[in-house]
Amino acid sequence: MRLPRPFRRTTVSTGQHRRPRRDRDPGAAAPDRRRLLITSAAVACAVLLAVVALYAAAGPPGSGRGRSEDARSQPSALGGECRPTALLEPPCGAWFGAFVPHDRDDLPEKVRAYEKHVDRKLDIVYTYHDMSRVTQGRREGQLLTEEEQQVGRDHMLLLSWESKWWGGSKKQQPRWKQIAAGDLDESVIDVQAERIKEYGRETGKKVFLSFDLEMDTRTPANGSPEEYVEAYRHIHDRFEQLGVDNVVWTWIITGYLNHADLFERMYPGDEYVDWIGYNQYNYYRCHKADWLSFEQTQTATHDWIREHLSDDKPLMLSEFGSASDPSEPDRQADWYAKVPGVLKRLDGVKAALQWNYRDPGPHCNLAVAGGDAWASLRKAVSDPYLNQPVK
Repeated sequence: MRLPRPFRRTTVSTGQHRRPRRDRDPGAAAPDRRRLLITSAAVACAVLLAVVALYAAAGPPGSGRGRSEDARSQPSALGGECRPTALLEPPCGAWFGAFVPHDRDDLPEKVRAYEKHVDRKLDIVYTYHDMSRVTQGRREGQLLTEEEQQVGRDHMLLLSWESKWWGGSKKQQPRWKQIAAGDLDESVIDVQAERIKEYGRETGKKVFLSFDLEMDTRTPANGSPEEYVEAYRHIHDRFEQLGVDNVVWTWIITGYLNHADLFERMYPGDEYVDWIGYNQYNYYRCHKADWLSFEQTQTATHDWIREHLSDDKPLMLSEFGSASDPSEPDRQADWYAKVPGVLKRLDGVKAALQWNYRDPGPHCNLAVAGGDAWASLRKAVSDPYLNQPVK
């Protein structure tokens, strides 16, 4: 997905848990008094435990927690096995996130407005940056702006960092060969690495960081596939040299399988990648394509990645969404209704981020269209599978 403006778009369980069943002794036909007392005590303990569990799930009286918060709290009552890993992977389900269109200074307000529509907090907020030098009047190249840090207090952040200078001259556009050679270290890369490091030091938080999402569409303009790999590895290694240890390295492709050869050539290697993401949509009239279900948009790319790139890296649907169909107003709502069921069948998909904006061109508005579609998305993302403990 490409935006025509500077602001680029920012298991294996089902989430249903049961306590082990204690089967009764089939030979216990006539228990004596002692056995009856033991049984009565066991029942009383079970009732007490059930009351405690219900209290923990519901919260204290007057807590005012909403439905999504209740769902989010349930796995934590099982001994903490559903807590996120060091690489921010939710073991028992998937994160839900979104790109919410915004200007730099109104990100918190736009995120809150989106969350009101879906009746829950986002787990991940997605933003986009170029690699220009930061000046007083230009912040497009500044990772972790003041507004992002504000949102980051109670959300995870996915920062997409592009080897572009939005609105800059041809001479100002960074190329992969320059990045790999260290030409941007002092002026751009080191500056932003230190910002991320400081953010981690102050908050204890990690960020997802993607370098040149959809890089398969950027060659040969930005360089060769091999030069991309060198540039990616250079940034990764530079961050390590500077002691930046709060980055979750996220590699994001388009997912178009006619680019499969490029995906393999541009994969930096398992030691450089923590998560793999891909961006697939139901474009419909936007690209003069057939209507595709959510499952049809995601499955083929998922299966290809598992077979050819990694069978165990956590996967992210880093941008997903659907066009609407004016001739069938309920069609987009039906599309979103299928999301949770499909996610549960996609091995290792640990995050799904809805793209709530448009693509350039006619019929290319991929935002949620109307009240019925919002209601469908709201119900879909209330599924316990998409409500995991964030701490």
